[in-house]
Amino acid sequence: MSELLDFENQSLSIDVSLHIGSLFAVLVYFYKDIISFIDNKILFLKILISSLPVMIVGFLLVETGIINQIRNIKIIAWTTLIFGFLLYFSDKFKLEKNLEKNFSFKSAIFIGLFQILSLVPGVSRSGIAITAARLLNFKRVDAAKISFLLSIPILSAVSFFGFKNVISSDSVYLAKLNLISIFLSFLFSLITIKYFLRYILKFNLNVFVYYRVFLALALFAIAYL
Repeated sequence: MSELLDFENQSLSIDVSLHIGSLFAVLVYFYKDIISFIDNKILFLKILISSLPVMIVGFLLVETGIINQIRNIKIIAWTTLIFGFLLYFSDKFKLEKNLEKNFSFKSAIFIGLFQILSLVPGVSRSGIAITAARLLNFKRVDAAKISFLLSIPILSAVSFFGFKNVISSDSVYLAKLNLISIFLSFLFSLITIKYFLRYILKFNLNVFVYYRVFLALALFAIAYL
């Protein structure tokens, strides 16, 4: 979309701003669960362990500059399609496990390793976390909750390392753009979390698979035609 609109500010600072907004939304919506971390330190430890792989690998990709080399529309098109099919496949697994009783350290590590794939553009972090949880037979709502809770340490890390660049920009226009990005990301993330959880309580994930397939086809047309 940035390329279609000739939007020049496609820097990582915009991505960071969007992540900051998403983090605020998750903290607001799941504040009761976050408070419960005080009493349920084991759950917090599992979430932290599950988040470490993607944070470590992500830090290495940023430091080496590799993260910028894989930011192109062809990669996004292919990953959008491939992981759309993987989401469809995972949603055929049984619906029998829940967050409270079945989120073990083994599950945390499995989902955490899957999250590393989200560092590739076009692979949704929340999507791949839900996919991994569904492969483990977690119910859809519980898979989504796991995904959102796992986003807290990850988005916190991204925000911590990137916030300095956001606020220290020499460009007043870019600074304002970052602030607007944070606000809009917070607003739409909050709305998305609320209605997404309501939706998957009654329906499967097919609509998101269809979205990824159609988006991938559009991106293929832009990239190759």
